[in-house]
Amino acid sequence: MIQPSIWEKETFYGLKDVIIVGSGLAGLWSAYYLKRQQPELSILIVDKGITPCGASTRNAGFACFGSPTELLQDARAMGEQRMLEIVAMRYEGLRRIRKVFGKEETGFERFGGYELISELQYPKIKQLKNDIGWLNITLRKALGDEKVFRLADKKISVFGFKQTAHLVESRLEAQLHSGKLVQALLQKVQGMGVQVMTQVEVKGFDNSGGKITLQSNLAETLSCRQLLICTNAFTRQLLPQLDVIPARGQVLVTSPIRKLPFKGSFHFDEGFYYFRNLGNRVLIGGARNKAMAAEQTEDMHTTTLIQQELERFLREVVLPKQAFTVEHRWSGIMGLGAEKLPIIKKVKKNVYCAVRMSGMGVALAPVVGDLIARQILNGKEADR
Repeated sequence: MIQPSIWEKETFYGLKDVIIVGSGLAGLWSAYYLKRQQPELSILIVDKGITPCGASTRNAGFACFGSPTELLQDARAMGEQRMLEIVAMRYEGLRRIRKVFGKEETGFERFGGYELISELQYPKIKQLKNDIGWLNITLRKALGDEKVFRLADKKISVFGFKQTAHLVESRLEAQLHSGKLVQALLQKVQGMGVQVMTQVEVKGFDNSGGKITLQSNLAETLSCRQLLICTNAFTRQLLPQLDVIPARGQVLVTSPIRKLPFKGSFHFDEGFYYFRNLGNRVLIGGARNKAMAAEQTEDMHTTTLIQQELERFLREVVLPKQAFTVEHRWSGIMGLGAEKLPIIKKVKKNVYCAVRMSGMGVALAPVVGDLIARQILNGKEADR
């Protein structure tokens, strides 16, 4: 292996104030807020992939904060206050994306969002109306909006959906281009002086002698004063004690659909199914609940079972009168856990983590990055 020069050792491989492991959305936003608050910091981001290889550039590109049935289930599972806390974080994160980047930089489009409701879910419309009313009143505490959700049943026939009893609309929901967002963030932090190294696989770290030394596939040692782990679904490889479980999200994109009758971001079955227009094509993902145990994996390959289920849903529900072919398939790995709130904390001296985005990294990462940056900088002051 080629040895680095003295110039490289003293610059690229020199001791850094902060090394961030993971160049996805959480890692990039963390670097952004660290540099905003202390521009003089030397920061290095390392990633094992050529590009971010978790979920940041492999998701569906939804700019959302939760569908009605998902939020109702969250309220039941974690309580109203915790549900509101995470909705507020997601909503604020989406606001920050629009504040930092223009529409062209991220492909941001506010076409609105919808949830398809089956008759099995709500046999009586009165209960659905009551639940929507409760959500609208409750969400005012987090969003300050007068009316987040409303029934839009008249649009079912316009969109051409089948097996859909009701449609709930949210005008606040949007979509974006995940690749453009990550690329814009990468360019932003590099312009602020952040160094980025790809194809660096961190296998462990040693926290002694007043600095942290990374164990990696590089011939030269990387070291820092403070370490931030932002590897989301792959967190247990470095921090096995944390409650983070990998979950594969599979996606496909159709061929162009002539006169595609809808635009927007759509959800079904508590968010387990999701689809959107991608120009005049349809992007659809999910169906993880058809094989929950098998989909708790770090394997990036798609499977016949889930892909066939996504195609079935397209044929029977979304595009029942349209011929289509599948142009592209892929998967991304999310980080889930016993609860949906992200883990943002100091795990040991000078070692921090910002992980477990629960499939909502687009919305959560700006706020998560800000919060962990404050913790790191406060910890730096405390350790002096």
